[in-house]
Amino acid sequence: MGRIEKGTIPDHQFGFRQKHATVEQVHRITTVIHNTLESHEYCTATILDTSQAFDKVWHEGLQYKIKTIFSDSIYKILKSYLENRYFLIKYREEYTSLYPVLSGLLQGSVLDPLLYLLYTDDLPTMADSTTATFTDDTAILTTLEDPAIATHRLQTNLNKIQL
Repeated sequence: MGRIEKGTIPDHQFGFRQKHATVEQVHRITTVIHNTLESHEYCTATILDTSQAFDKVWHEGLQYKIKTIFSDSIYKILKSYLENRYFLIKYREEYTSLYPVLSGLLQGSVLDPLLYLLYTDDLPTMADSTTATFTDDTAILTTLEDPAIATHRLQTNLNKIQL
């Protein structure tokens, strides 16, 4: 398919990647919590789960990212995979008009997990917090001796994600 540069998929993403199973991500998070407790610090955390994440992938935005990563020929193939999709609704014997599909990936396709990871590869992170993602689930942890500052850092990171 072409070469994806090292660093395109961030190190904190453990979904759909070799040697990045769920158990390794859980171990990574519990190690942060354990070390925080051992050093008598506070650990603030937020767990985010994007509902229907694959359905929300915006095609135009994904195509822009693909264009910056892959060669023109690979970009054109992936673009054709995403474009010219339509849907209609059938109720009893009636059909609606055709409507274009402007977002969403086909769940169950071999290609779509990679496309989802590329789409979400620019999730904002902060150096003073731990970000742990597994496909559409995200955990953000901050640790510090002062719980108010740890909470403020966590909120700052969440604000960056919201933008």
